[in-house]
Amino acid sequence: MTRPAHGATGAVIAHRLREDILSGTYAPGERIRQNELAELFDASRLPVRDALRMLESEGLINLVANTGAWVARLSMAECQEMYRMRERLEPLLLRMAVPHLSSHDADGLELLAISMDSSTDVEQFLRLDREFHLSHLSAVSTTVLGSTVLNLWNRTQHYRRSATRLFYLEEDRSVHHDHHLIVNAVRRGDYDEAEHVLARHIRRSRLELSRHPEVFD
Repeated sequence: MTRPAHGATGAVIAHRLREDILSGTYAPGERIRQNELAELFDASRLPVRDALRMLESEGLINLVANTGAWVARLSMAECQEMYRMRERLEPLLLRMAVPHLSSHDADGLELLAISMDSSTDVEQFLRLDREFHLSHLSAVSTTVLGSTVLNLWNRTQHYRRSATRLFYLEEDRSVHHDHHLIVNAVRRGDYDEAEHVLARHIRRSRLELSRHPEVFD
């Protein structure tokens, strides 16, 4: 079988490695060994290096010349800054998307909100929550905003998972309440309300995360 070109192979490796980082298979600060990736994908070192450079450009990998590659780590201050960016940018993106969302889209969001509300599994909640908040990315064409929001989600994913494991089973239902409010705003085409609720929702997550500095150790 003919192997794909280096660029195509690099993209495949980058996709798989990105998924492994976001799922927690690789932890922040963990070393990524190029020879192991090359063996896993039956590829030469060149597409592996291409993949690592792709992920470095996304902020998921730190490359040190002549030394190696490591999964990027965030300090609490860095993570808080990224959440503050999300508080401004992600609600704006939702505001822009709402006029393009159909009743069918709202039905999909409601189903996700109901599933999150009834779930007792953290990983399932995280998967559904990510789909809920990112499903509208393609509803509106943007030059920078959509990719920036996705980048912020990806770079903070590990810390969101760690903090959620600590507080998920607490009695506070405000996260789920916000999801339903966003669904209702989308149904009405009320982009002001959708933007307002999402900004408050992300702020609450930021403040909750700040209560758990141990996830950055």
